[in-house]
Amino acid sequence: MTVNAPETRIVNTHRVACDGGGTASGHPRVWLQIPADKGWVECGYCDCKFIHEDFEGKV
Repeated sequence: MTVNAPETRIVNTHRVACDGGGTASGHPRVWLQIPADKGWVECGYCDCKFIHEDFEGKV
C-alpha cells in the first residue's frame, strides 16, 4: 500500500483556508495562521503544508 505525499502550497498571505480540495474526500473549511517566524503551517485534517512565499526553499 502506498501513501500519497501531502500537498504543499506556496502562498502570499499568512492567513489561509483549507477545505481538502473541495472534492467529496475533502473536509470542513478551516482557517490557518502561518507564524511569521516559522513560515509554514500544516492542515490538521489533510496534512497539506502551506509555506509563505518569503520562506520558499528555506523549509
